[in-house]
Amino acid sequence: MATDNTSSLALLIDGDNASPKIVTGLLAEIANYGVASVKRIYGDWTGPNLKGWKECLLEHSIQPIQQFAYTTGKNATDGAMIIDAMDLLYTGRFSGFCIVSSDSDFARLAARLREQGVTVYGFGERKTPRPFITACDKFVYFDVLNATAAGTAEPVAPPQRPRKPIAETSPVVARPAPVKPALDKAALDMLAKAVTASADEDGRANLARVGAHLAKQAPDFDARNYGFPRLTDLVEASGIVDVERTGENPKIVMVALRRLGE
Repeated sequence: MATDNTSSLALLIDGDNASPKIVTGLLAEIANYGVASVKRIYGDWTGPNLKGWKECLLEHSIQPIQQFAYTTGKNATDGAMIIDAMDLLYTGRFSGFCIVSSDSDFARLAARLREQGVTVYGFGERKTPRPFITACDKFVYFDVLNATAAGTAEPVAPPQRPRKPIAETSPVVARPAPVKPALDKAALDMLAKAVTASADEDGRANLARVGAHLAKQAPDFDARNYGFPRLTDLVEASGIVDVERTGENPKIVMVALRRLGE
């Protein structure tokens, strides 16, 4: 999906359904879509379950919003987030909303925001109900954010330890490279349909248009779900598409479905 990374975004986090471990990866991901000029997290800060969040709020300039649980078994946080989202929507200042939760209660909110013409980015766990995922323009899983953050983090040098004599040194055993998840038939079919729908008369399609079409088919389609950092890498490994870089700009990537027998 083509995005303008100068767009003004509102970030709303359901503190009851998210972990502070995702913050670094979350903010890095959101920076690809725009600037989070509002960053709020909702929950009952008088309870012990949000204690882990308190250390990172100041560091990342995230504003905590207090919401007491009025009744046992009822989540008042959802209602506070929804009300604030609508208030922010009607200011007309935001071109997109980032909703961080794995709760299906936000499916209607996401749909309503999109009805108003703004882009909705969802973030949640793999167990997130499908209605919330499909109500968003794009949905990213927490484990993808954690993997991305871990891959971009600078390595930390281990503490220096006394060297053992050569005779006592254990032999170094090479670890096998991690195996990337295989592209399943559903993913390959989705890719083929996106290329076909985006192709010109010569059968070639701009990869950016293919990516946008994939996002429309499935908001949670992400190359990182299959172990690839970019859509280009996934397409090249699919085995069903030919990739061609054209023009003076190497970022212009054209793709075409391979013919049967090739």
